[in-house]
Amino acid sequence: MTEHLYKRLMHAKKVLKPIQSKYRVIYEHPDKPEETAYILIPDPNFMAAALAGWVLPPIDTYQRDRLVPDGEPKEHPYADPIPPMTEEETIEYLIMKDLDPSIWRDYKGNRVIMKIVPKEKIPLDRSLRNSWRIAQ
Repeated sequence: MTEHLYKRLMHAKKVLKPIQSKYRVIYEHPDKPEETAYILIPDPNFMAAALAGWVLPPIDTYQRDRLVPDGEPKEHPYADPIPPMTEEETIEYLIMKDLDPSIWRDYKGNRVIMKIVPKEKIPLDRSLRNSWRIAQ
């Protein structure tokens, strides 16, 4: 049996140097159009593990686990790890892992609700953060 994902991540955190991603994901939730845009910032330890490889499970295991009720055994912690990914592949993996499928897969509108942008595009001044929207 493959070692539990938590143990693989903790080992990777000990041996790998954290890597700051040059990307951010800006998104709006289609079911909450009145809310401000969200920003997904990849964890540096997660980035290091993904780029090094042989730590993270296949993304489809997370997708199947979405359908498993809470309290039931999940597949992804015990799935065989995948090889290294590029930074761009890691961002796509993170989107599919952490964001609701209604944002990245099921959305049928003609409004842009998600963008992957360089971190330099995110304003440093957060004083108007509660009014941020994705430009159309």
